[in-house]
Amino acid sequence: MNRALTLDDAVLAGIALATGLLVAFLSRTLLRWLGKHAKRTKWSGDDVVVDALRTVVPWAALVAGGAAAAAVLPLTKPVQHTVNQSLTVLLIFAVTVSAARVVAGLVQSVTHSRSGVAGSATIFVNITRVLVLALGFLVALQSLGVSIAPMLTALGVGGLAVALALQDTLANLFAGIHILASKTVQRGDYIRLSSGEEGYVEDINWRQTTVRNLSNNLVVIPNGQLAKSNMTNFMRPEQQLTILVQAGVAYDSDLEHVERVTCEVVTEVMTDITGAVPDHEPLVRFHTFGDSRIGFTVILGVGEFSDQFRIKHEFIKRLHRRYQAEGIRIPAPARTVALQQGAVVIPQQRTGDDLVPPTALHD
Repeated sequence: MNRALTLDDAVLAGIALATGLLVAFLSRTLLRWLGKHAKRTKWSGDDVVVDALRTVVPWAALVAGGAAAAAVLPLTKPVQHTVNQSLTVLLIFAVTVSAARVVAGLVQSVTHSRSGVAGSATIFVNITRVLVLALGFLVALQSLGVSIAPMLTALGVGGLAVALALQDTLANLFAGIHILASKTVQRGDYIRLSSGEEGYVEDINWRQTTVRNLSNNLVVIPNGQLAKSNMTNFMRPEQQLTILVQAGVAYDSDLEHVERVTCEVVTEVMTDITGAVPDHEPLVRFHTFGDSRIGFTVILGVGEFSDQFRIKHEFIKRLHRRYQAEGIRIPAPARTVALQQGAVVIPQQRTGDDLVPPTALHD
């Protein structure tokens, strides 16, 4: 427009801006009220949507008010075009940020609700957020009249060079996605790698997996190493597990009596000790005629991996005390010395599980 600015134009522009501000304030108040009601529902997705609308709706009202004010003012075509482009970019920015927040929040909500995906799987949240922001940036450039086709071509060529330079980083990224998609590991699982690292999984992000061991130290494992290692997950397919305790009694013991007493101690421990499995069936299995004892294995039920140490501790104490009360003897390793002319020969014997070779003491 080439005409001069009048008082009516200024009043109409002011009314448009004030209307935009009023609508933004009222919409934000209404959405705050809806947010309080959304928190009462079981589904967390509505909280994310309402929170995002609290950002995009007021900004949309302000942009609409600004656009209406610019339309009634006598602006030249270049200025009008610049104002419209600026308002459009501002609206795209607000919508993009809100959309990124919604998508990331929904992904995080899904990871919390599904047992097969780690509850703090930040890798999925970060990837979705970056993708939405990148898409919004490209839309903003297109709205400004910038052709994005050459940019996409350059990004494709440059992406190949970046991929070659960041092989390890990308390997860790896709390994993390594979670990979460395969549902073999999630937050809170106790894992042990073939390389010796073990502990509770704290988080799986875009590059590494954080594990907290029993000494409360954090062990950082690259996702690529985790995906290639042989791993034992002590929480899958179920959290309860069984542990084996080796024991032995003298040859003159009544094995029926030994088995009955041992099963009674197992039942007592399973009932009294926190972390044990109360309905676990006591199991005793004799397996070895040793040099000085009959060996057997006691099978205990444990509710969770770290509970096994406390349960073993209590079981061994109570079993030793009960054997003493019942007169059941636990023999110590014995050594037989045979005397021969010119030498003292000590035959081979078993100490624990190791064979000691014959030894000769010459005069």
